[in-house]
Amino acid sequence: MSSTNNPHNGDAVDGSGVSGMLGGRSFSEPFVRRPVMTIVLTAAAILFGVLSYLALPVNDLPAVDYPVIQVNAAYPGANPETMANNVATPLERQFMKIPGLELVTSKSVQGNVTLTLQFELAKSIDAAATDVQTAISQATGNLPTDLPSPPTFTKTNPNDQPILYVALTSDSMTNGQLYDMANTQVGQRISIVSGVSNVQIYGSKSAVRIKADPSALASRGMSMDDLAAAIQRGTSYTGAGQFDGPTRSLILQPQGQLSTPAEYGDLIVGSKDGQPVYLKDVAEARQSVENERNDMRFWVRGRTIPAATVVVAVFRQAGSNAVAVADAVKTLLPQVNASLPGSVQITPIYDRSETIKNSVHDVQETLVIAFGLVIIVIFVFLGRATDTLIPVVALPMSLLLTFVVMRVLGYSIDNLSLMALTLAIGFLVDDAIVFLENVVRRMEQFDELPLQATLASAREISFTIISMTLSLAAVFIPLVFMTGLVGRIFREFAVTIVVSIFASGLVSLTLTPLMCARMLSYRGHGTKRTLMERGFGAVEKRVLGAYGSSLWFFLRHKWISAVLWVVCLAGTGLLFRVVPKSFLPVGDSGFLMGVMIAQEGSSPAQMQASQTAVERIMQSNDAVKTTFSASGNGAFLPSNFAFMLAFLKDKAERPPIAAVAGQMMGGVAGTVPGAIAALQPQPVLQISTGATATQQGQFTYTLSGLDPAEVYRVSGELMGKLGTWEGFLSFLPDLYTKTPGLKIDILRDQASTYGVSARRIEELLRNAYSENYVYLIKKADDQYQVILEA
Repeated sequence: MSSTNNPHNGDAVDGSGVSGMLGGRSFSEPFVRRPVMTIVLTAAAILFGVLSYLALPVNDLPAVDYPVIQVNAAYPGANPETMANNVATPLERQFMKIPGLELVTSKSVQGNVTLTLQFELAKSIDAAATDVQTAISQATGNLPTDLPSPPTFTKTNPNDQPILYVALTSDSMTNGQLYDMANTQVGQRISIVSGVSNVQIYGSKSAVRIKADPSALASRGMSMDDLAAAIQRGTSYTGAGQFDGPTRSLILQPQGQLSTPAEYGDLIVGSKDGQPVYLKDVAEARQSVENERNDMRFWVRGRTIPAATVVVAVFRQAGSNAVAVADAVKTLLPQVNASLPGSVQITPIYDRSETIKNSVHDVQETLVIAFGLVIIVIFVFLGRATDTLIPVVALPMSLLLTFVVMRVLGYSIDNLSLMALTLAIGFLVDDAIVFLENVVRRMEQFDELPLQATLASAREISFTIISMTLSLAAVFIPLVFMTGLVGRIFREFAVTIVVSIFASGLVSLTLTPLMCARMLSYRGHGTKRTLMERGFGAVEKRVLGAYGSSLWFFLRHKWISAVLWVVCLAGTGLLFRVVPKSFLPVGDSGFLMGVMIAQEGSSPAQMQASQTAVERIMQSNDAVKTTFSASGNGAFLPSNFAFMLAFLKDKAERPPIAAVAGQMMGGVAGTVPGAIAALQPQPVLQISTGATATQQGQFTYTLSGLDPAEVYRVSGELMGKLGTWEGFLSFLPDLYTKTPGLKIDILRDQASTYGVSARRIEELLRNAYSENYVYLIKKADDQYQVILEA
């Protein structure tokens, strides 16, 4: 070798000489020869990578949701069949004309119907909402003319669970007053937060209830119709114009609206023998709530049960970030609390975003541990700290470049993207190590200087690094093009890992060569090896010797390898069939939700008694920290259902969540006659897989057909068949056809004799028992019903 190439002379390598030796330039050479440019590009990548990481939102899973819209309509007094025929059917006919609609389901209960519309994944939720609003307007002409209010809709999936539960409690207010405050001052302010789709308030709004005495009415020659008409005539809230005088104008403000029970009690509703008949003579007007059957209980271990409770549940929109929405709502709550009276307390009882953050934090810890293990392994095999630093720097650089791309694509820091980065850590250092080892090999074999070896190595293995990068990325390409909901969810995982692999290849061809040329020390003949190199080299030599011996053994006895291969293949197939399968593990969120189902036709008093018994069982379990239950709310559940929530203690203080759920369900089955409890652990990672709610169980089977009687018959047969299969703990239908009914036959001949039509008889019954309102009291904050009933 010439003196120019002799490392002991201490002279720098001439660039032109090296170029001539290599016979050409490689992709990496400009980055090696222009270190300032490479360092500036690296600094820019670090800056934008850190900024991108800080700006990435946090979520449990990629934001992929079916566009689902729920439509609700109320028709007080109507039975489920009437709701289905008069309200659900006209709406369904219009909804079926919406393009991109995949599924429509309707659930009719006493006085309420809920329709769930699921659209294809490609359809925008806002575009779907516009189409639904248009369809509702077009169906209005076919809906009952006496429908109290037009149908409403929300951008909510029934499979979605609230991201926040907040309790409002007070010892000095009634349930109605507290609900009004939650509805006007809490719910409305939360609903305008970006990303919130719906705010459900579990409770009942204030109302003036007028309970008429049919006997007192009859004795004065009045009917329920007469009383309803008198109330509607006796209260009004309209404008009367302006009165212009000689010098000033006055706005006329007639005080025609009655607002309090006392004012309604003093209303004249008729006359008898020349004497006025006041409403208080034939009825009792009192301040109450719209739904007196609704019974809500909120309990916290170690605290006194409050006099009034309202629970506010916050739902996110499809595609919005759960953590960002929850943080925005929690930021707003102190401002809302400051505007409430001192007797009202806001207590957050469940925050799903904390579970999401904890799960993401666990994956981040795994990522850091994997990073540390990779560094240790690299150091052990390379034996030098400076050599280890080269692939160690390449690893975070690849991650930072990946964060930049994730930010551009609108991805988030979630369990799948972090899992992709965790898996990629093993790949990201491969390219840098291959390049580094080739440089060291050239220095040891050819006695080259670091710069000379680096440039030569770049020419030799650049294509190898590119082929490695492409082959690794190709493994995950099919996931990018997978269709359906699962494909959309795993697309972020696949793109993240592919981008990180390409980033690793780019770093290995740019920054890694520069670091090799500038940081590696001379490794020519006679260079002293470090203690780590000597120690691990001896271990490696023994391992390779043992491996070589075993390899020769199997090469001499090839049949053993073939037998082992067959055994492994058969074992893999067997274990694949035996091992339980699940899309996502439930985990332990510390949150149970479900229903208590009583016998059909149970009265409100019987439901409340069963609700009390179930509550005692839940509260007697030491693992339970907070409970909430509600019954009698027909807008959400059938009349024989009670809504149940249980929030558990920390994992370290209780058994697993599945065991706690089993204890409570078993306690209900053995203690409360005629009642069944279905409590489901809410998953840590949740995917809204469609529009069919699964609040009562883990799996949902749907039967459909043209003949309702045939569908009901086959559904009974299916339930009987399911009962014979192992693995099913319990199964519950959502069809209840055995609720007792009281059929009223109209004696049409006698009615015609008295000049009474069938329609008037039905209207009398509806005014007496449907709890429909006869007037809306208009106030600045809201409108409140005046309900007439027998």
